[in-house]
Amino acid sequence: QVQLVESGGGPVQAGGFLRLSCVSSERQYPLLGWFRQAPGKEREFVAAIGRQSGYPLYRESVKGRFTISTDRAKTTWYLQMNNLNSEDTAVYYCAARAAAIVRSSWSDSNVYSYWGRGTQVTVSA
Repeated sequence: QVQLVESGGGPVQAGGFLRLSCVSSERQYPLLGWFRQAPGKEREFVAAIGRQSGYPLYRESVKGRFTISTDRAKTTWYLQMNNLNSEDTAVYYCAARAAAIVRSSWSDSNVYSYWGRGTQVTVSA
């Protein structure tokens, strides 16, 4: 059974930083992503990266502050989050897709087959 396990969440003050990690128990995936869900809101796309291309995609509000990356083995991916603010407070989920897909679909949560259980990020003023 495929398992994705996130880590690295926690409380942080506004302006601070956190680094989330996601480890895959199984294999490499062509598409790796991060989503988040704040209380009372829909799950939203944060970032994604194509394993082969290495090209990232970000939601507008995190550009310049968040960076998605993978390790050399491509079984672990990261989300470096800098200059955090209260709007970043959410449960963060890593996700993976077993087959390549066009970049224009990367932000659609429905294209991801595998999900972690989430890690809480709480940003305080």
